[in-house]
Amino acid sequence: MNQPVIRLFLIVILVSLLHSFHSSAQQSWQTKVSPAVFTSLKDHSTTGFIVVMKQQADLSPAKNIHGKEAKGNFVYETLSTLAKNSQQEIISELKNDHVVYQSFWIVNAIAVSGNETLVQQLALRPDVKQILNNSAMGLNKPVSMQTTNERDLTIPWGVDSIHAPAVWDLGIKGAGVVIGGQDTGYDWEHPALKNQYRGWDGTNADHNYNWHDAIHAPDPHNGYPNPCGIDIEAPCDDYGHGTHTMGTMCGLADSLAIGIAPEAKWIGERNMEQGWGNLQSYMEGFQWFVAPTDTADLNADPSKAPHVINDSWVCIGEEGCDQSNYSLLEDVVNNTKAAGIVVVASAGNDGPYCNTIFYPPAMYEASLSVGAIDATLTIAGFSSRGNVLADGSGIMKPNVAAPGVDVLSCIPANQYASFSGTSMAGPHTAGTVALIISANPALAGEVDQIENLIESTAHPVTTNEGCGGDGPAAVPNNTYGWGIIDALAAVQKAQLTLPSETLYHSRSVNLFPSVTHDAVYVNLDEQPINAILEFFSIEGKVMGSLPLLSSHNVIHLNELSDGLYLYRVQGENLFAIGKLVKQ
Repeated sequence: MNQPVIRLFLIVILVSLLHSFHSSAQQSWQTKVSPAVFTSLKDHSTTGFIVVMKQQADLSPAKNIHGKEAKGNFVYETLSTLAKNSQQEIISELKNDHVVYQSFWIVNAIAVSGNETLVQQLALRPDVKQILNNSAMGLNKPVSMQTTNERDLTIPWGVDSIHAPAVWDLGIKGAGVVIGGQDTGYDWEHPALKNQYRGWDGTNADHNYNWHDAIHAPDPHNGYPNPCGIDIEAPCDDYGHGTHTMGTMCGLADSLAIGIAPEAKWIGERNMEQGWGNLQSYMEGFQWFVAPTDTADLNADPSKAPHVINDSWVCIGEEGCDQSNYSLLEDVVNNTKAAGIVVVASAGNDGPYCNTIFYPPAMYEASLSVGAIDATLTIAGFSSRGNVLADGSGIMKPNVAAPGVDVLSCIPANQYASFSGTSMAGPHTAGTVALIISANPALAGEVDQIENLIESTAHPVTTNEGCGGDGPAAVPNNTYGWGIIDALAAVQKAQLTLPSETLYHSRSVNLFPSVTHDAVYVNLDEQPINAILEFFSIEGKVMGSLPLLSSHNVIHLNELSDGLYLYRVQGENLFAIGKLVKQ
């Protein structure tokens, strides 16, 4: 073979290799991109999408951290530091191209709007894992609504049916607990909600760290201006749904509770514009709850995070949600739970068929998912059932069931209404979480234990529906989960539950004698900080409490009648429980 022929042969091989490499690279970047992004770009020159970075944080050490605030600090610092360091180069590139973007740390990701050229440019980066459609998502709308200008002067049936008033009789009404709600917004000046809003001190309102608006532009599904406006700095409800759910959690009007935990405080975030949101607004909402900011969205502070969040919304398939962003939202929920926050999610209103819990966030293992029952304590026909097949997990859902039919609560403009839907069941459960933590503050941040308390004390209900292969005697099952929640039983068990991550167990407390006529001695390993000794009846009622001011204390029991009591010693880095007999 002569030299010119050899050169030609080599050129042909080189061109072939370059073509093969180009085709491989082309195919490689396209596999990173959700098909929904390409579908959107067929109809529009630009589209919104989420760039997910390859580096994601390891939050497993949070399981071994004691206390909600410590967990929250660890999660926030770990996530925000990783995002800041790993996103520098790609953000510089976006700025140079004058691209509008929003950086996230709740998962290491960036929301971007652009054309197919930009999608390809970002997908070719080795530090980018995938590019997802920023799909629209929707409110878990009530199946029925009935409005009234007045409210019945009775406790709503749902509040009564889960025995919340019996918990109040024990002196436990949610004090010391913060509830978070992400929804259509909230009418914070409604008489049933105003005094429970953390931003109201009785004289002045301060919305910093207490309110966030994730709606920055009108949603194309709504062809008219938003009644509350966009990027608002004070709570407002543009649909009425959020106000109703918050009322069921902590509402109190005219000294009569309509909510499960009427002494809890609430903070709120709007993540839907008149019932429509998207992946970006939901991510922003969870991120704000893990580390709330001021109204300028600055100075994040995880110490101001809520103990529990209610989520009465779904990401529906008709609006473009697919399996690619299922996984991203699951990471968001997992990271929120790692921060010590209970995530309560309504199961959905797609029953009575099996396998209808197929939308985030209810479909996730980390969510406490809730089905709806009616006043006969029977599952509602509309309540979605498990098991979960949409993401291939096959897990049992819902976790529990709660009142969700004809639920009376507050709505904007000082009105009240009865709504039906699993959106109404979730708030009953979130309120119960608040009562549990109020009864035993040492459980704050111990999400698995709190969820176990609710599940293990639920009233079991069997069914012949057979969802997920359930037998007629199966408990839990894919219709009722572990059963119908019981706030009283959960609180009573919580009062005697030792947090799994307590730093100092009962060996640091020596209370004696256990059988006495008059006094007991309480010796502590060290000088106590904010320590208190409480006595409970066997039914869980607080019979007395007093501070422990030194490491050696003599406690006289003159005020207690003869009988069997439970005691609890609680303080900073201190927790112990036990039994005591006075005779």
